[in-house]
Amino acid sequence: MTASTRSIILKASLATALSIAASLGLALTVVPMLGGVVDGNAWLMSILCPLLIAWPASAWQFRQAQRLKDAHGEIARLHGELSMAHAALLERARRDGLTALLNRESFLADLKQATVAGGEGTLLFIDADHFKQVNDRFGHPVGDDALRRLARAIAGAVGEGGLSGRLGGEEFAVYLPRTVLTEAQAVAKQILDAVRRLRIEAPGGERASLTVSIGAAGWNGRTTLEQLIAEADAQLYRAKAQGRNRAVCAMNMAAVA
Repeated sequence: MTASTRSIILKASLATALSIAASLGLALTVVPMLGGVVDGNAWLMSILCPLLIAWPASAWQFRQAQRLKDAHGEIARLHGELSMAHAALLERARRDGLTALLNRESFLADLKQATVAGGEGTLLFIDADHFKQVNDRFGHPVGDDALRRLARAIAGAVGEGGLSGRLGGEEFAVYLPRTVLTEAQAVAKQILDAVRRLRIEAPGGERASLTVSIGAAGWNGRTTLEQLIAEADAQLYRAKAQGRNRAVCAMNMAAVA
């Protein structure tokens, strides 16, 4: 016997006992007022009628109430699961399918929100150097694995305090809120070092290494988002022009290699 069944029986029995008490009370009060006598039949009817009517009726009512409660609980559970599934789908839609970083649209949307909130920050544009050679030499499956490992290296160096996204191909971006350019240099160096330690292994056992070029631009709330992106892009091209495998943070700052 389940706990809910025991509860229904107990409640129905209590309701029946109250009905019998009320019936007896009425019989003892009303019958003498009408000049009658409460005899054995009256006692019997006062007990049997509530017992035969009140117990089934109250048991049925309590059972229906329990079913309704269970149904509400099940609906609430299903609603919770649906909400979780919906949130998971929304999060998956925000992620790049290959690297699990934010996709281009989500990164730019989060970047816009972060810059609207104000405060300082630094935007890093990151591009894998000569990545086409990896695909041409080892094939796209090895190239995809290299991109996944590259994304993990970037995310690991950035940590949970920043935004990391894949803009497309071998292009990545990072936004570091509450970080000035001088502080961003240290993060850029961590990314460079983490990528240099990667070793890409082809099925035949041949290995290759990766490097990246990084361009950084600082945000201080006095420029537009378009200007911030254009500046980071310009610094990335400067890093490539200076020989790649380095980070360039500003025109008046030395490159980090």
